[in-house]
Amino acid sequence: MRLLSVILFAFSTQFSFSQEDQKLPYYEVPEYAKEFTAGTMAARMLDALGFRFYWASEGLAEKDLAYKANDDGRTSQETIKHIYDLSKIIVNSTLKKPNSRDEKEELTYEVMRSSTLNNLKTAADILRESNDISQFKIIFGEQEIPFWNQINGPIADAIWHCGQLVIYRRTTENPMNPKVNHFTGKVRD
Repeated sequence: MRLLSVILFAFSTQFSFSQEDQKLPYYEVPEYAKEFTAGTMAARMLDALGFRFYWASEGLAEKDLAYKANDDGRTSQETIKHIYDLSKIIVNSTLKKPNSRDEKEELTYEVMRSSTLNNLKTAADILRESNDISQFKIIFGEQEIPFWNQINGPIADAIWHCGQLVIYRRTTENPMNPKVNHFTGKVRD
């Protein structure tokens, strides 16, 4: 009877995580815009980042989160925290909010993952509707940094780190879903 309870609990927990994942943005890349504008191009970059992060960070176990390549590197969980911090810089730019370096947040993997995906979706939606993305500056205190730096800074950095997560999870023998197609932004059946 006890074994049956454990099995049912494990199944219900797995089922709730898969339902949660289905509600998160970027299971697949959204349809592309009909027009090419600076806003739709920047939004598509964030959509691609969101899709890559979704699958790079999906289904990680404790052993995956604790993995790091060497003593000087970050663990996978610390890498996810870094991507989360980058997503805050990105979304704050589109919300025209200043960034703060003072925040010491202790968040779980699930909360960081969900928040990162939602931050990227919020920023992409704002950019997609914008006719002038130059208004979305990165703000640190009194310093306002142009949107250009968003591309070679937080966006490119986050994409880079998604690749690290994929390599780390291969090392811990929990590879990414092989049905994910980054070119199409879809998941094969």
